[in-house]
Amino acid sequence: MFEILKEMLVSKLKVTPESVVPDATREDIDLDSLAVVELSLILEKELGLAISDDELLEAATIGDMARLMVERSTTV
Repeated sequence: MFEILKEMLVSKLKVTPESVVPDATREDIDLDSLAVVELSLILEKELGLAISDDELLEAATIGDMARLMVERSTTV
């Protein structure tokens, strides 16, 4: 799931691929709150994962976001 998240961050939100590592924070990859809202919409549209932007903002790292995606995908 991390690789899927990385691909979305790179292709949709123009994050540099090298910066997307599991322990990177949103600040490390320059992901502002507006980009997080956009990511939430992308996850819903493309993967059918209902994860709010607030939940994504609470995730401390990119790895935590990926874990949240895994949790949601197993409950769908």
